Amino acid sequence: MAEEEQQDANGGVLTRGDAEGVTPQGTAKDSLSVTDNRTGEQYEVEITDGTVKAMDFRQMKVDEDDFGLMAYDPAFTNTAHCRSDITYIDGEAGVLEYRGYPIAQLCEESTYLEVANLLIYGELPTQEQLDEWIFEITHHTFVHENIKKFVEGFRYDAHPMGMLLATVGALSTFYPDAINIDDQTERHMAGVRMIAKMPTLAAFAYRHNLGLPYIYPDNDLGYPGNFLSMMYKMTETRYEPDPRLERALDVLWILHADHEQNCSTAAVRSVGSSQVDPYSAVAAGVAALYGPLHGGANEQVLRMLERIETTDNIPDFLEGVKNREEKLMGFGHRVYKNYDPRAEIIKKHVDEVFEVTGKNPKLDIAVELEKRALDDDYFAERKLYPNVDFYSGLIYEALQLPKDMFTVMFAIPRTSGWVAQWLEMTQDEETKIARPRQVYSGARERDYQQVANREQKVDPPTGAGATTVIDPAAGGDPAGVGAV
Repeated sequence: MAEEEQQDANGGVLTRGDAEGVTPQGTAKDSLSVTDNRTGEQYEVEITDGTVKAMDFRQMKVDEDDFGLMAYDPAFTNTAHCRSDITYIDGEAGVLEYRGYPIAQLCEESTYLEVANLLIYGELPTQEQLDEWIFEITHHTFVHENIKKFVEGFRYDAHPMGMLLATVGALSTFYPDAINIDDQTERHMAGVRMIAKMPTLAAFAYRHNLGLPYIYPDNDLGYPGNFLSMMYKMTETRYEPDPRLERALDVLWILHADHEQNCSTAAVRSVGSSQVDPYSAVAAGVAALYGPLHGGANEQVLRMLERIETTDNIPDFLEGVKNREEKLMGFGHRVYKNYDPRAEIIKKHVDEVFEVTGKNPKLDIAVELEKRALDDDYFAERKLYPNVDFYSGLIYEALQLPKDMFTVMFAIPRTSGWVAQWLEMTQDEETKIARPRQVYSGARERDYQQVANREQKVDPPTGAGATTVIDPAAGGDPAGVGAV
């Protein structure tokens, strides 16, 4: 099909086809005109909210036996897999809103538990509703004693995220009625229980690594204060958290409460689409967050600052980044092409934390690194700005948390976002069980070969054959350890 292209006034490309049905230039229409050059057929695809439905392309076939055209989008970089009213992000402008409320306002005026309620139910609660919500959360912080025994069964050096993942999944066995996801009460209680118990599970994992006795929740303390008590209480009759630390933690948790369709949220929705219980769906989110590309970025920031050592080394480090010899951690974001609004807010609370804990010498390096990077055209042109992870790790380190706990500190507040996303998904009439397609690129119709006739075509992986093999005929285990 002959086509002619010309530049429009804004530099874009205008395409004109000589077939019938093509919308003339200058005529606005919320649709996409597609010409399949394989067949010459033309199609009109509706555009809604800036998107087209992938299934609309299925009708585009070479012949009747053709499956139809599919969209190929590894990692969903340009695919909307749901509609959501929860979190709005404008990455170009650096805007983040929960249910329409700017994140800066919520951090200034609200609390984490109020924001959790907002995310889940869509509106800011009245005083009566908020009081009832806080009461429910506060009185569901305890976990069954068998959960405590479960945690005790882990190795002393087990990763706290691994323990959190296992214990969150285990909650489904303690609340089997949660599988009734059509029951409004069960859905509500599952959300309450997970938000209430996540700090308890996190604190148990932390103290298990230290070999310390687990501390039960204190219902007289607020949500962040109770967590600090379960983490740090020793021999004192009652732990009194510093209000500055409580507030800083509360703000951090508001900032991490939700962030639209990221890896872990997509995991919760995908697993939840099978209509599994919410504890198992949220456990999938914990598992996704466990990955270093999702939840471990602030740890990498600290390791980078340790490697830089002093502000004098920053120029050489930045040159190393430009030469691809170093990585600038905590800068840039898949969504934000401007200063991450969360990073600006965290930065304001860093000094408050250091008033209590003492200044971290890495702060001077971080501040100077940010200044020099933002003043450098190389990074400005690439729209590399500090993200939420750049300063959060400094706060967690000031709280004397081991780096393995950083991602756990992320999971605690993100639970409210996971619950909100899961609840929204269960009520969405468009929800179906997630079943992505693939582009098959492997071999076809091969004939089976008997083992004696095969040639080695694949090299064994490194370490293959190193497993201790027990020969039953030799009697027992010669190495004394078995195949571990």
